[in-house]
Amino acid sequence: MVFSSLTFLFAYLPIVLAVYFFVPIRWRNFWLLIASLFFYGWGEPVYVLVMISSIIINWIFGNAIAKYRDTNRKKAGRILTWCMIFNIGLLCFFKYYDFFVSNLNLLGFTGIHKLGLSLPIGISFYTFQTMSYPIDLYRRETDPQKSLVSFGAYVTMFPQLIAGPIVRYTDIAKQLNHRTIDRTKFYKGVRRFICGLAKKVLLANNVGQVYEQISALASSDQSVLTAWLGIICFAFQIYFDFSGYSDMAIGLGKMLGFDFLENFNYPYISKSITDFWRRWHMSLSYWFRDYVYIPLGGNRHGLKRQLLNIMIVWLLTGFWHGASWNFVLWGVFYGIILIMEKLFILKWLKKCPAWVGHVYSIFIILLAWVLFAFTDLPKGITYLGYLFGSSSVLANGLTLYYARDYLFLLIVSALGCTPYPKQWFAKLESSRFNVLVPVLTLLLLFACTAFIVDATYNPFLYFRF
Repeated sequence: MVFSSLTFLFAYLPIVLAVYFFVPIRWRNFWLLIASLFFYGWGEPVYVLVMISSIIINWIFGNAIAKYRDTNRKKAGRILTWCMIFNIGLLCFFKYYDFFVSNLNLLGFTGIHKLGLSLPIGISFYTFQTMSYPIDLYRRETDPQKSLVSFGAYVTMFPQLIAGPIVRYTDIAKQLNHRTIDRTKFYKGVRRFICGLAKKVLLANNVGQVYEQISALASSDQSVLTAWLGIICFAFQIYFDFSGYSDMAIGLGKMLGFDFLENFNYPYISKSITDFWRRWHMSLSYWFRDYVYIPLGGNRHGLKRQLLNIMIVWLLTGFWHGASWNFVLWGVFYGIILIMEKLFILKWLKKCPAWVGHVYSIFIILLAWVLFAFTDLPKGITYLGYLFGSSSVLANGLTLYYARDYLFLLIVSALGCTPYPKQWFAKLESSRFNVLVPVLTLLLLFACTAFIVDATYNPFLYFRF
């Protein structure tokens, strides 16, 4: 089940909210757990058992760590180690086993057979969430959750279960036990959800179809400008797809009384790649910073060690995104760029006009999206060749066709990547015409519903992670 479906919008969500507000407050976490397991089981009925096992084991490990963290630090550390082995092992088994076997077979280890297991949806997200609980307990940054039901509700919470944002336990520990909902908060949640839905349905889906058409063109039909237009469309698609999902998750959280942290902050207005990764998928960046980069030593042991730590983090970041060499290469590419910025590029950019940093950032980001988009590396390399003239044609009739027919969509998408729409909306809300705000919100919902009814293309790109 996806947020941008009629089943979710007009059946699942109304029923969940109706029961949620009907039952006594003490039963809300239990209902949220049941509703979230049903949501996950709608698409992954078998793998619900994997999730339940992960919840129970991490809860047991976490409480054991809390028991010994003050009296027997070494024992608490050993328990934490076994907990991490379980979580990482679970993730590696389902997500990376066949990848490792395939590569071992290429090296001559032909006796090992792939399992061909399907990837549990969202396993990378909920595994990182569950790992944060025992780690934070060991660090004494939170108190143990005595209720297995409440911990299960945290892990399975359907608004952010499939594609984030990654919600650390410490972020909502107090909200699990005590949260309030009023009309204003609920209304803001509805509005945020509909804005995210519009990003997904009206922008990501439509611009994504343009990218799919361009990337599928034969080499004889490609041109330099068409290829650049295609990867620009992919950049728009993945931003509106993922940030739209995050907006919907944050909005749903508010409807239920939770406040999730922001996950995007207009990343395409960045003036460096360092700035970009402070704005894109912020919950993942914070997770790797706090649980990998800083424990490795961060910047505390000299420049060489800091650069090594950066590369380790980005190798892991790439691998986290998928069991494919293109994701590893994508992570390494960003690691190299960030190291170069640390050494000299940022100093150079500070001396240049602001637009130089913006152009540089967009150029690097678009090249990186090519590596990200093509799990088939040879196809990705071929597409990179198109960008730099391997087709030997600057533009052709297809270039003019896409530029003309999708010009309005591209302009709206470009504006949607900036803070301007939010600023205009805020001005309208504070003016005497603020009555138009709920009207426009309803119109957006109506437009989204109409597109969903007629949709043949409605994927969530980050579901595969």
